[in-house]
Amino acid sequence: MLQDIAEYLVCPHCGADLALDDGRALRCAAGHSFDVARQGYASLLPGDAHTGTGDTAAMVAARDAFLSAGHYAPIAGALAQAAADALDGAPAGGCVADLGAGTGYYLAAVLDRLPGRPGAALDISKYALRRAARSHPRVGAVVCDAWRPLPLRDASAALMLNVFAPRGGPEIRRVLRPGGTLLVVSPTGPHLRELVGPLGLLSVDEDKDRRIAEKLGPHLAPGERREVRWTLTLSRSEAAALVAMGPSAWHTDPERLAGPLAALPDPVEVTAAVTIAAYQRL
Repeated sequence: MLQDIAEYLVCPHCGADLALDDGRALRCAAGHSFDVARQGYASLLPGDAHTGTGDTAAMVAARDAFLSAGHYAPIAGALAQAAADALDGAPAGGCVADLGAGTGYYLAAVLDRLPGRPGAALDISKYALRRAARSHPRVGAVVCDAWRPLPLRDASAALMLNVFAPRGGPEIRRVLRPGGTLLVVSPTGPHLRELVGPLGLLSVDEDKDRRIAEKLGPHLAPGERREVRWTLTLSRSEAAALVAMGPSAWHTDPERLAGPLAALPDPVEVTAAVTIAAYQRL
């Protein structure tokens, strides 16, 4: 809930600390106020922000259905283990901030392994955060833009997560406390390859991991990398949900996909392959 993370939040207008007023609004000393939506999240976007890149209601519904079926449970499990390892022996205090949290699926799995740690679900999609706000008793959900200053205090996060989402190295470094860890989950070349060609989906850049490391390198020190690879067995409808929930949804026409989807085996076996890379603020 928002009360669990209010102490870590700052005003997007003036940078002052925020406080939760009767559970209905976040306010700073300068008088800026941000209402808490009835679904439990708050928007800390500045007035000139645009949300056009946020996931739509349809994309979020497809993702929620797909994740709830357990298809990406191996990612959640491996990420939760990496989080527990990263904070093993770490001092108390600090939140877990998920940058691009979506529905809160991965953050909830991580918090289950970290008793007592509050979680901040950060995303630009209010549709996603309506679900994230209910994903775990210790999650507070905040609408914000990953490419602008994050509404979190300096050195407030013991751990940051970034799963299939944009990231900015300078802000991540600012928000992480010294010794804190960022865990980045990104797809590798074989990810969903059985669907990329037949359905015309966006392919994974073979140099993606290297490019991520280069962009984060000036701000954070690279650490352990873990590979997670398994085989998905999907019905045609589940394959359709997989397309509808990700970045390819912005580039594909559902009507055009009907034919290629019908031509797939039912069920279809699909490779899933990701990397979990750790980066540390020294």
